[in-house]
Amino acid sequence: MVKVGLPANAQLRLGLLAIVVGIVAGVGAWIFRMLIALSHNLAFYHTFNLSYDANLHSEASPLGAWIILSPVAGAIVVAFLVKTFAPEAKGHGVPEVIDAIYYNKSIIRPVVAAVKALASSISIGTGGAVGREGPIIQIGAAFGSTLGQIIPMKEWQRMVLVASGVGAGIAATFNTPLGGILFAIELMLVEISARTLVPVALATGAATFIGRLFFGASPSFDIPELAHATSTIMTPYMFLIYIIFGCVLGLAAMIFSHALYKAEDIFDRMPGNYYTRHMTGMLLVGILMYVMMEQLGHYYIQGVGYATIQDILVGALSNPALLALLFVGKILANALTIGSGGSGGIFSPSLFLGATLGAAFGVAANSLFPGLGINPAHFAIIGMAAIVGAGTGAVITAIVMIFEMTRNYDVIVPLIITVSIAYGMRRYLMRDSIYIYKLVLRGHYIPDSLGTNMFMLRPVEDFLETSCLFPTKEGQTIRDIRKELKDKTTAPYVLLTDGTQVKSVLYAVKRRFIDTKGHRHSTIRKHMTSHFIVTSKNDIIFDVVAKLRTAHCKIALVTSDGKLDQPDEVIGALSLDDIAHTSHLAKYIIASKK
Repeated sequence: MVKVGLPANAQLRLGLLAIVVGIVAGVGAWIFRMLIALSHNLAFYHTFNLSYDANLHSEASPLGAWIILSPVAGAIVVAFLVKTFAPEAKGHGVPEVIDAIYYNKSIIRPVVAAVKALASSISIGTGGAVGREGPIIQIGAAFGSTLGQIIPMKEWQRMVLVASGVGAGIAATFNTPLGGILFAIELMLVEISARTLVPVALATGAATFIGRLFFGASPSFDIPELAHATSTIMTPYMFLIYIIFGCVLGLAAMIFSHALYKAEDIFDRMPGNYYTRHMTGMLLVGILMYVMMEQLGHYYIQGVGYATIQDILVGALSNPALLALLFVGKILANALTIGSGGSGGIFSPSLFLGATLGAAFGVAANSLFPGLGINPAHFAIIGMAAIVGAGTGAVITAIVMIFEMTRNYDVIVPLIITVSIAYGMRRYLMRDSIYIYKLVLRGHYIPDSLGTNMFMLRPVEDFLETSCLFPTKEGQTIRDIRKELKDKTTAPYVLLTDGTQVKSVLYAVKRRFIDTKGHRHSTIRKHMTSHFIVTSKNDIIFDVVAKLRTAHCKIALVTSDGKLDQPDEVIGALSLDDIAHTSHLAKYIIASKK
């Protein structure tokens, strides 16, 4: 008989490792920001300076028109790092983490963290129109995976550490602990239970603590008091406006996703190599960036774009034509950056797109319906959440994160309505999210939901075939058993006893030995196994499958209380094949045995 169960300190160890992952992710977020600052100041101002506030617009570079070549220079370095050391570091990072969880046993090469940090910081710092959340997610996930590879553990525990790194990265980057937990739940975890959620929560809390030590506890964006804006009052007219707004945002999320992957297709078909394609894309970004500085006064579309979002939220940027132009410009710049082979996230660009489109919609709606008191800043906040939620598929994460990032509760109900409609609209137009679509193109399909199989919650006694038990003793031969089983219609589990305890079991599928002439005179003991577990008739099937998997067994002997002192206490036997046959879930059971 095999005793099962995790060591008493296993969950404690996993929790402590998750805290380590959270601390490293928090420190990693700070180092990553410093690398962005260094890269930006070197590229734009030729100064060695670690001071850089993404919420403020960068001053015009003394390089003048030559600043166009800054993204090109960055592209050369990024292409070298990615091509030479870690091709996984190309792109926005999150799809690679999801792919590792579902298709590579949560194994991510350690070098990915270093290459992603360097490549993305250079891409962002030199003018690439990408975000910083994707890189820190991949960095945190890579460290969690590395820790899970160095320290012996089960695959599900390594998956938890990867998800912990993801949640911690989000929390440290945006100062959003709840958003970090929810992001891991909605997009990373393949199992939602106490044993998976607690480590993620610990990692996220640790990362937030470290992040606040470096960056402070203030929200990501400063927003003036908007509590008295009548646009938050849910009148029938406003409800209708939010429905229309949600449909527009869902369409925008679909356009954003299609633009990104269409750009990848175009650059993949271009003549030349990775270097020339990425340099070409970043040259176009440089031109776009410089034209905006010359014509509009700021490098609006470069980097993470938080300065533009901040302007919108405080009311400093409200021209609908300019907002629409920035919306289109950011989509184009982001598609050129990532599509040509750059490294960086799509979360921050999603916020930018939501803020610009939301504010433009708010201004237009206010001009059409002045009596409703519509505030464009409120619509910008809602737009940020809706583009993120609709585009990534993480609806609850988007709602909670935007609240955490703005600390503005006034828009929570309109936000819930609009984000949900935007997500539904995007799903209607395009099934897969911006993260999953990339994997689908590879032929890697990811489930879009997690469900509880109620069949697996039934008690063991519902599955028992007590008539299949057949006790025997040491020394009996196959021939003896054949005689005694002559009139039986079912293939039994044969129990080998010594009078006081069960020694071993003959698995039902081994009935073939009983029917084989060559084994007639061999003792039954040779064909039995002592590798079995004992379970209670009241245990649920899900737990029994987990115990069998942990013990690497195929058979469970069932008793009334889960204890086995005497052979006559056995009331039945159960195998993984029995469960699979009864439930028609053979694929599920076979997968759980691995």
